Amino acid sequence: MPFLLQIRVWGTLKEASASSSALTATKRDPKSNELVKAGLADFETSQGRADIQRALRERFAGAHPADCVQRSLAGLKQVSAVLDAKAPGDAAVFKAWLSTISQKVAEASVEAAFLGFGGQRVSEAEKAKLSDIAKSLGTAA
Repeated sequence: MPFLLQIRVWGTLKEASASSSALTATKRDPKSNELVKAGLADFETSQGRADIQRALRERFAGAHPADCVQRSLAGLKQVSAVLDAKAPGDAAVFKAWLSTISQKVAEASVEAAFLGFGGQRVSEAEKAKLSDIAKSLGTAA
C-alpha cells in the first residue's frame, strides 16, 4: 500500500475510534441524558445494529461521496425536527451530544501532517462540515 494511502487510512481509523470512544464514554457516564442512553441502547442489540445498517444502506444506495454528505446533513435535519417535535425537553442535549461526537471525530487526526510534523488538528474543510452539521441540527449561532 502506498505510504500516503497508509497515512489516510490511519487517519480514518483514528476518526472511527474517536466516534466509538465518544459513544462508550456516554454510555458509562451516569449523568448522560436518558434519551441519549436509549439511542445508544439500539447499538447494543443485534436487531438494533441490523436495523441501523439497513437504514444506512437505504439512505446511501447509489450515492456518490458528495451525495453522502448531503444525505447525512438531510438526515440530521430530520433528526432535529423529530427531536424538536417529540422531545423538546431533551432536544438541545441530544443535539449537543451529536455535535460533540462530530467535534471529537474532527479532532481525532491531524490533517496535512507529514511524519508527525505540521498539519492542523481540524482542517478548514472539517470546520466547514462542523458548521454544516450545526446548521442541520439547528444549533448554529
